[in-house]
Amino acid sequence: MPRAYTRAVSPRLAECQLTHLDRTPIDAARAAEQHANYEAALRLAGFEVIRLPELADDPDAVFVEDTALLLDGHAIITRPGAPSRIGEVESTAEGLAGDFELHRITRGHVDGGDVLRIGKRLHVGLSTRTDAQGIGALAELVGPLGFEVVKTELRDCLHLKTGATFAGNGVLLYNSAAVDPAQFSGVEPVAAIEPAAANCVRAGDHLIIAAGSPRTAELLRGRGFNVIEVDVSELQKAEAGGTCMSLIDDR
Repeated sequence: MPRAYTRAVSPRLAECQLTHLDRTPIDAARAAEQHANYEAALRLAGFEVIRLPELADDPDAVFVEDTALLLDGHAIITRPGAPSRIGEVESTAEGLAGDFELHRITRGHVDGGDVLRIGKRLHVGLSTRTDAQGIGALAELVGPLGFEVVKTELRDCLHLKTGATFAGNGVLLYNSAAVDPAQFSGVEPVAAIEPAAANCVRAGDHLIIAAGSPRTAELLRGRGFNVIEVDVSELQKAEAGGTCMSLIDDR
């Protein structure tokens, strides 16, 4: 059975790092309920959900995607660009060690949310959380594993996958205000009608997208995708997208 690794919502979520949004009150208990529904959607898509150890004192710990990159049987342990998040990576490494061969980025910074895999190509966004040195370090690690790294530009968004995700079936779902789709080859760019829907979780033969994007959901269903909509509105106040809350291992 394919697996999805998650981590519980910290009760200190309201203290999360913010780059592009103004801080507004966040109800951590409601966020935890929404996160549980997100995990239920992963199970509905046929995934076993494995929770990494809880980090109650780390406000951003629920956003596990930023701390690792799963590439088949390999796990690249990243170096998040926000200093407050560096302590999360060892917990992630310990949780993945039994199932993956671990590799570590030791210089620069890379957030997993900036890494978009399409086949054997890794598009990596140059952002406020991922720098050129980190991209170079990642390229050195994954080259021997058979992956190519492509530096990718983004506009006013937190991570590359805030603005573009691979939906499968050759489709790149993107937000035209955040990412230029011409940077991606071998895919059909499809613009999300609602910007938040550009971040979708490809879980087996299902797509999980944030509720509140009905036109994009209908567009995707019309193209044959099985779409699950999940309310993550409280988590979105912390600049969350669906992908950031899981590490997908679909071997």
